[in-house]
Amino acid sequence: MSTTVPTPTVSTTEARELLVDLVETPSVTPNEEVAAGVLVDFLESHDREVWIDEIGNVRAPADDGVLLTSHIDTVPGDIPVRVEEMPRSEARYGGDLVGEDPDEEIEVLWGRGSVDAKGPLAAMAVVAVETGASFVGVVGEEVDSRGGEHLVEDRETEPDAVVNGEPSGWEGITLGYRGLLGGNYVATSESGHTSRPDDNAIQDAINWWRRVEEEFGHDEWVPVFERVTPKPTSIDGGISKDGLSVETTMRLQLRVPPEYTTEEIREIAGGHLENGTVHWDDQVEPVMMSPRTEPARAFRAAIRRQDGEPRLLRKTGTSDMNVYADAWDCPMVTYGPGDSDLDHAPNEHLPLEEYDRSIDVLADVTETLLEP
Repeated sequence: MSTTVPTPTVSTTEARELLVDLVETPSVTPNEEVAAGVLVDFLESHDREVWIDEIGNVRAPADDGVLLTSHIDTVPGDIPVRVEEMPRSEARYGGDLVGEDPDEEIEVLWGRGSVDAKGPLAAMAVVAVETGASFVGVVGEEVDSRGGEHLVEDRETEPDAVVNGEPSGWEGITLGYRGLLGGNYVATSESGHTSRPDDNAIQDAINWWRRVEEEFGHDEWVPVFERVTPKPTSIDGGISKDGLSVETTMRLQLRVPPEYTTEEIREIAGGHLENGTVHWDDQVEPVMMSPRTEPARAFRAAIRRQDGEPRLLRKTGTSDMNVYADAWDCPMVTYGPGDSDLDHAPNEHLPLEEYDRSIDVLADVTETLLEP
């Protein structure tokens, strides 16, 4: 779908004000409504058709040659929001410094979400206004991707290309994410004196998990992106209330590289069960895009035009790009300003000149992809 819309210029000052407004507006999942309103006000002020859908996504459809999308929600964390000056060399960039003088004082925005992912989100909203590209700000990415899931179910057609907003650094282009398989292991055994040699349900859980870890063990030289990473996130066990059994429940996750599907990992892990069962309830497929797609080539060229050195990235976690790649057969990349090591961190901050530079790169890419 191609829809002609106004494409006014957004000044650097106005673009920065949008970012600061978003960061100043708390939007911890699932309370994104007020921050969504900030986006709606910005888009409406630039004559864009925009609405909030039934799940809370901010929708501003236009030219589907490119869909620019990022998430509104953040994880919890009280970081006082402020813009302060500091030497360029002391700020954390997602790549190389933008300016040449490391001692020059620059403006840095501190606050939860400045990197993950309101920097990318604001940049995408600005570029959508300036280029006429479609835009969606989604909810729930930090928990269950409910916004992204609703978007792919609700749209009648897929876009020609997707640029997903997450911090990659202004020179970085993220092409791949591992997938996720999550569930609960549950086991019960008869209660008895602890002097008995028979394993109880707690030991059954520990023994099964040890076999899973051994199955997916890797030499240290194997990149983390290419490994299956098993991780228990909680375990609870003990004598049942009636005193007749030992019960245990373990919450677990396995990160899945693109060489596997989540179903394959599920079968392998399940094959090591001797007692107990696993109730799998979270499956996100891995994604790995080619560096030779049109969006990837456009990003490399745009970054070089900004005197940068493009970096192709693979992330060990997941993002809404996994959701879109599983549903849509179109090229996509993930891009945005900020050092991803600051995601969810207590010192989350974003150099505003990196934000500015990412807008320039993103606008260049979007204009290229929207050319007839």
